[in-house]
Amino acid sequence: DFLFSSLVLILLSPILLAVAIAVKLDSPGPALYWSERIGKKGRVFRCAKFRTMVRDADARRADILHMNERDDVLFKISNDPRITRLGRFLRKYSLDELPQFINVLRGEMSIVGPRPPIASEVKEYKLSHLRRLDVTPGITGLWQVQGRQDPSFASYVSLDVTYIENWSIWLDFNIILRTIGVVFAGTGT
Repeated sequence: DFLFSSLVLILLSPILLAVAIAVKLDSPGPALYWSERIGKKGRVFRCAKFRTMVRDADARRADILHMNERDDVLFKISNDPRITRLGRFLRKYSLDELPQFINVLRGEMSIVGPRPPIASEVKEYKLSHLRRLDVTPGITGLWQVQGRQDPSFASYVSLDVTYIENWSIWLDFNIILRTIGVVFAGTGT
């Protein structure tokens, strides 16, 4: 993880700089968005992403909860009015996730693993859902390459538990290769 994320950050530093400048020029606010996430064994950490929404997006969430397209604890709106013009492009190609390689360097995340949830989601977890927190969260995972458009939280958890119970270096390698295909296909939302 450390070696791979170091190489990615070094090789992609011109792209990271260009995206940061573009985010700043596209809308008022910082280039990076830091979100409190829950990691392995319930450890709280600040997850880095390029900002894809308007500056006050968190404050406006309550106004659009009725538009949620996911079930249970998940929240996602395909045409979220808070997303900036550039933000749509960054999300489509998962470029907003690139700063998370910083989290990998800091040991808070791994390249592959379950996505790190926000605290409000974890508060609603049932006991069986906590299994997701047994491992270090990842930038990509089985859900991202296999069930990305599935709105079901049960499917989300099932894929994460399948990953945890069947982990191998080869599974991680396979997920990384499939992630590259998903990113270039532009299937992000």
